[in-house]
Amino acid sequence: MVINLSEEHSLVSNYLAELRDVEIQEDRARFRRNLEKIGEISAYEISKKLSWIEKEVTTPLGTSTCKVLEKQPVLATILRAGLAMHTGLLNYFDKADNAFISAYRKHNPDGTFEISLDYISCPEMEGRVVIISDPMLATGSSLVKTIQYIRGEGNPAEIHIVCALACTVGIEYILRAEPKAIIWCGDIDDELTAKGYIVPGLGDAGDLSYGVKVQM
Repeated sequence: MVINLSEEHSLVSNYLAELRDVEIQEDRARFRRNLEKIGEISAYEISKKLSWIEKEVTTPLGTSTCKVLEKQPVLATILRAGLAMHTGLLNYFDKADNAFISAYRKHNPDGTFEISLDYISCPEMEGRVVIISDPMLATGSSLVKTIQYIRGEGNPAEIHIVCALACTVGIEYILRAEPKAIIWCGDIDDELTAKGYIVPGLGDAGDLSYGVKVQM
């Protein structure tokens, strides 16, 4: 399942327009905050799909039957680009457990690249709802390897993927590997360059958020 949040003409469209804008991109704090906002909206939308239970809550004047999440999800993110969206998700799922995965493109001299995963820190994953944030879903290779890495720590009951921008190629690749995954994205672009960058896209979300890195 793929949910394109821009199709509903919500504020996500405004935030994504600013993320794409080369002039607004010069303000790193604003760029990070827009990613964070999309993370917050995604958290709200995902919460509608989770399991809820009733709980009796004592108030100063009596009791109230309230609905609360049955179980807290695990919020996972790919370092470093996913940190801003992860913050947005955590702002709303503020009691969630968290997982952090180091995944990056290791570039070869011929312009190709491989996905390198060096580190994972996570809670118990077996039977959990896992929400993975990564702002750019381009080829899908990083996310598929990340999910495989997570499965090595336990088999999640549900996997939700949150990204600001996705490419159709990456979406198809993920759903072939993980057909039950649910992808939540700010918008979808159709073109991918030979080097694996989304067009028109918005550039490198990690660099725009935290500064240009040395290519590995």
